[in-house]
Amino acid sequence: MLVTVDGDKAVAIQGDPDHPNTAGVLCTKVSRYLERTYHPDRLLHPMKRTGPKGSGQFERISWDEALTTIAERLSTEAAKDPRAILPYSYAGTMGVVQGESMDMRFFNRLGASKLDRTICSSAGTVGYRYTLGAKIGTDTEQFENAKLIIIWGGNPIASNLHFWMRAQEAKRRGAVLIAIDPYRSLTAEKCQHHIAPLPGTDSALALGIMHVLIRDDLLDHDYIEQYTLGFDQLKQRVAEWDVERVTKICGITVDQIEMLATMYGTTSKQGDPVAIRLNYGVQRSHGGGMAVRNITCLPALIGAWRHPAGGVLLSSGDSFPKQTQRLERPDLAPPEHSLPTRTINMSTIGDDLLRGASPAFGPKLSTLIIYNANPVAVAPESARVAKGFAREDLFTVVLEHFKTDTADYADILLPATTQLEHVDVHSTYGHLYIVANNAAIKPIGEAKPNSEIFRLLAAKMGFSEQCFSDSDDDLAAQAFDPASTTAPGYDWEKVKQAGWVKLQMPPAPFAHGGFPTPSGKCEFYCERMKVDGLDPLPTYIPPHESLASTPNLAQRFPLAMISPPQRNFLNTSFVNVQSLRDTEGEPHLHIHPDDARMRSIADGDIVRAFNQRGEMLLKAHITDAARLGLVVAPSIWWKKLAPDQKNANELTSQRLTDMGRAPTFYDVLVQVEKLDTAPTSRL
Repeated sequence: MLVTVDGDKAVAIQGDPDHPNTAGVLCTKVSRYLERTYHPDRLLHPMKRTGPKGSGQFERISWDEALTTIAERLSTEAAKDPRAILPYSYAGTMGVVQGESMDMRFFNRLGASKLDRTICSSAGTVGYRYTLGAKIGTDTEQFENAKLIIIWGGNPIASNLHFWMRAQEAKRRGAVLIAIDPYRSLTAEKCQHHIAPLPGTDSALALGIMHVLIRDDLLDHDYIEQYTLGFDQLKQRVAEWDVERVTKICGITVDQIEMLATMYGTTSKQGDPVAIRLNYGVQRSHGGGMAVRNITCLPALIGAWRHPAGGVLLSSGDSFPKQTQRLERPDLAPPEHSLPTRTINMSTIGDDLLRGASPAFGPKLSTLIIYNANPVAVAPESARVAKGFAREDLFTVVLEHFKTDTADYADILLPATTQLEHVDVHSTYGHLYIVANNAAIKPIGEAKPNSEIFRLLAAKMGFSEQCFSDSDDDLAAQAFDPASTTAPGYDWEKVKQAGWVKLQMPPAPFAHGGFPTPSGKCEFYCERMKVDGLDPLPTYIPPHESLASTPNLAQRFPLAMISPPQRNFLNTSFVNVQSLRDTEGEPHLHIHPDDARMRSIADGDIVRAFNQRGEMLLKAHITDAARLGLVVAPSIWWKKLAPDQKNANELTSQRLTDMGRAPTFYDVLVQVEKLDTAPTSRL
């Protein structure tokens, strides 16, 4: 991204036309970044709470008062048991410097509880790594050369525009695009084929594809023999998964499965590259990790990895030789504390904030430091999250740009810088470039970078280790291993000047095997999974909540619900940008015409979606883009900006996935009714 500055003010932003992957194009959200940076509600000074928790009432204080107050609380709690302190962060700022370096050093030195950062991708990551060994996949820039692209569990028009540009180019060159998504998204509408399985059944669909590939001998036997492990066991397993069985589970037709599998296998048999762009929607249900694993097995069966434009991509994150230990310094843990390490799952923060002390759990959580995250809006089972944050005995510090739903519960609120105001360096998960984030303008008001805030806190706490004096440039210089094969000679100063550098990856990473698994092969059979108590072969794990798996619950709440990203929001980022919110209108629920008719719901009616956990109000949008039995609530709205002060996470649960301990946002049953009068409890 290029920023034009006039004096001290950024006046224009644009995509960099010289960047090979983005080619000068910004998505709608980022194109409004100046509105966000100069928003009239931007936090400009440290503040302390003056009203009840959740009220958003604050008064301005100095940085010294804020830091002293925080340091005194941390010192008091650390003297008793530092594990009562929890950092809570994720990807609000995705850079190495502002998100995973100085902050981690600080909390490691303090001896605080660890945070299991599971909210987005951990289930899929584990399933992918069990199978392929690492998050390495097809180069996004190669997708335009594929002849068949399967877009599975994603809506790249809304959330991965630069991949979509490549897919569109492939289509112009004659490629076939197939979308697999329970909902006919904007992306699915642009593909030649759309298959809409029931939520949480993707792993069964992948098993059905394997069944057809093996039944019809649409296989690359040489690739299987040389570069895979466990094919005979896999063949025996998928023999059980005939197409008729799969159709009943997935709620799709025999013809759709036959078409999908046959096109996938025959295109590869003809020598053409076929690729799967897998995304995280697949892994937001009980069996999400297994679903990703099953799908990730497919390219090796047909030898798709032989081609640079073949294979599968979930994330390219493990291609980057990040020096995590050097950045985070786990060796800083205080020697005076011999207590066992405690890890808290960010996806169950609602329950964990309400737990008392116990031998199994450890000390009650007493202090939260939140940055790069908005858990009151984003974490599942939102009512319990808010109840936990409302505890009077909980001390909460929030580093933020705005008074978000979470910031309203802060005791101390600290103004943080935006991307335009600080130095950072980024690895990525959708392409293969290390990217420099150079500060374009000075921090606005009294805002400070996350890294500087944690430096100042370290000084207040008396932490004297030399690493706490590292500058942001020092941290960026330590980010990647210059002795690695993928970023040899990494030099931050050169990257800073150039703007980016591409990793040195082979064009087809697994053309000749070389998978970073224990066997060096794509593992259809995975012994590590057996050791971890999981089925070592691909299988199907049903949703926690569905018509088939919980029929009694489904009698009360018969509709599946998913809550994919709004096109103009990035989780809860950008929700308060007026121009983007004006485009989205108000929270709405997509519902199939037949489901609406059964409930006497007309387009534009206000409806109540509810289940045993909570409820919310939305405007009904009647459309067959939502398959029968499914409702779709595009998300994630700030609760305070919704008419009823609620969002979709009122209805989601804290139950976790089969692997990776991840949330199950798309594993939800609800009922929907027209709101004729004031809501009445029917739970």
